[in-house]
Amino acid sequence: MPPRTGLFPNVIEMNHQARRRLGCCVYLVHDGDDWMLIDIGYQDTLDDILGLIRQLDFRLANCRYLVATHADVDHIQGLKRAKELMPQAQVVGHPQAEGLLREGERIMTYAEITAQGISIDLPQVGFDRTIDEGDVLTLGNLKLEVWHTPGHAPAQLSFRMGNLLFSGDNIYRDGCVGNIDAHHGSDLPAFIKSLERIKKGDVEWLLPSHGPVFRKDNKMLQKTIDRLTEYQHMADFGTCAVDWPLLDEWDEELARGASAATQS
Repeated sequence: MPPRTGLFPNVIEMNHQARRRLGCCVYLVHDGDDWMLIDIGYQDTLDDILGLIRQLDFRLANCRYLVATHADVDHIQGLKRAKELMPQAQVVGHPQAEGLLREGERIMTYAEITAQGISIDLPQVGFDRTIDEGDVLTLGNLKLEVWHTPGHAPAQLSFRMGNLLFSGDNIYRDGCVGNIDAHHGSDLPAFIKSLERIKKGDVEWLLPSHGPVFRKDNKMLQKTIDRLTEYQHMADFGTCAVDWPLLDEWDEELARGASAATQS
């Protein structure tokens, strides 16, 4: 049996355990014989992940939860197959994610991006229960508090466990955030509120859905918040922006009869 290379007590990340990139971060949280997965990733890496889990001496029959942080295909494509292999595990996630995955919706889940030639199989899957802000997932003696942190996606959930926050696609170690796209349901004001909540919270470590775990850095978070605040008022972000101040300036200039020549 290979050694368990936990990031923190009771937490193993499967890319880190494999020492290679399998896809999105897949967190195995365990206490005693019971365990759960936060996200599952693509279907074609499921066998690798479950093989690793078996090698680490976790019985598939003891998986209690299969958690969807949100409904993006790169996080959940393997979810239906995982449920078939572990029928006792409860599939849980936000109500909006449950609706998208039950219907097999392809645009908001990024399964279909025609302009980039992306078309990914999205197996429909039902949830055993939905979870939302203030709920708690209990695993043995562990408690994971559910935070609803929308912005990247309406269904984005984060999970607080002591001084750790499984933070989804809210923020990465380089200060980048999950994709901002109107077709995906992204919401800039909501994103800023979610980041402010993470910044004000007393968690110490952020465990994102992509890339390495990192210590919470409020200066970096504020820099990201400031950047997204600017995005709200830039035409670059189209219908995700809340306004475009240039057009208000132009209205005023038109009313005055101003031109480049008169302003020089």
